[in-house]
Amino acid sequence: MSEDFEIKKLHFGKGERPAQILGHFANRHGLITGATGTGKTVTVQVLAENFSLLGVPVFVTDVKGDVSGLSQAGKAKDKLIARAEKLDVKDYKFEGSPTVFWDIYRKYGHPVRTTIAELGPMLLGRFLELSDVQEGVLNVGFKLASEEKLALLDLEDLQQLLTYMSDNHKEISAKYGRVTGASIGAIQRRLLKLEQQGVESLLGEPALELSDLMKQDLSGRGIINIMDSRDLIQNPQMYATFMLWLMTELFESLPEVGDQQLPKLILFFDEAHLIFDEAPRELLRKVEQVARLVRSKGVGIYFCTQSPGDIPESILGQLANKVQHALRSYTPKDKKIIRAAAESFRPNPNFKTEDMITQLGVGEALVSTLNEDGAPNIVDKVKIAPPRCRMGPATDSERKQVLSRSPIGSKYDKDLDKESAAEKLQARQEQIDKQKEQAELVIQQAKASKKRTTGRRKQTVWETAGKTVARRFGTKIVNAIWKSLFGGRR
Repeated sequence: MSEDFEIKKLHFGKGERPAQILGHFANRHGLITGATGTGKTVTVQVLAENFSLLGVPVFVTDVKGDVSGLSQAGKAKDKLIARAEKLDVKDYKFEGSPTVFWDIYRKYGHPVRTTIAELGPMLLGRFLELSDVQEGVLNVGFKLASEEKLALLDLEDLQQLLTYMSDNHKEISAKYGRVTGASIGAIQRRLLKLEQQGVESLLGEPALELSDLMKQDLSGRGIINIMDSRDLIQNPQMYATFMLWLMTELFESLPEVGDQQLPKLILFFDEAHLIFDEAPRELLRKVEQVARLVRSKGVGIYFCTQSPGDIPESILGQLANKVQHALRSYTPKDKKIIRAAAESFRPNPNFKTEDMITQLGVGEALVSTLNEDGAPNIVDKVKIAPPRCRMGPATDSERKQVLSRSPIGSKYDKDLDKESAAEKLQARQEQIDKQKEQAELVIQQAKASKKRTTGRRKQTVWETAGKTVARRFGTKIVNAIWKSLFGGRR
């Protein structure tokens, strides 16, 4: 990072001092928490549109539909203009941001797909809630597909692979380790359950290209990618798996860039606690590793959830830019969470942080971001700036209009049907079945031939025996007649 570059500042509110995120520290990740109805969604809108104004592309999950208002200009109101002036928001006006809508279920945006191969056995194993033994069998399947050059694209490919493994489990076990029909059957049953939940919408081609999430419009503003998750959130396991996949894919695909003037991409994950709920230890370590290292790829991740207690401490310690809306204290557990949240901030001598968290009004938050030295600022009570966009969802007609002028066009709207593992394994199995039929036919023909030969051999023996007996009896009869006629042997 050059020492003489101009520092970009994202201004999103004001307390004792301006609430700002420094552009070159925006990839240090962040946390937005608060009880329902305290203003988290508006804070996400304000941050997203300000990153966009700086030219930074944004990806945000929209679990209620409200974030879609980013695409529309807000309704002009005097109180919003007055609030913007009071909070020193420069060039405030009511406008929407350049937006692309996405939706795994294809109802409200461009389809989002990935392949079975890109998802990988670890995430897929968590998605399917497999045991260690079953996940081991799944790993064997991925290894087999890799060595046999079988493209695992969609659910059908995986199902066909498992069927092939079941039919040939003895040979596969000899090469890769024990593979049992019981484990394969358990995985197949889990896949059937996922199929009923519509998971085939996520799996297939064309797979999402990450570069399509990292675009600017012609004016240089970062495009905000909104993934409608209203239906997806009904399947929490699938929602969490998608978020984990996206983080992992960015980490594994993007080059190292270090600290830059501005990040290459900012992610906002709502209902982020779903990533960590019941996650096995190995997966948590993977998330911790990705969160720690993906920032060097120029990516910032902002987790949005109701309570900081929803995030594991190993992840929480990596979140440098924090916005804490009000929390409510009804139970001893709530008090413990509030105390922990307060202790995560650098104290402000002007108020007691633990008490202030429960006293915040709607649109207010406790904020701590990094200063120019990279150290956390003293926590400040901040009024969040008003958004330029609509504080509410886009209508269906507005959404369709945005989609009609999408820079992505129709790139993802039509499924591709390439030759993959399903077709190859099916063709291979048909060839095996044909060879078995031919072998069976040869065996049957050989048995029939042997039967005919044995029959002929038996017939020849009896014919010979019959002729011998006939000759012997014939001779005796002739001798008897001769003796009776002439008295003595012939």
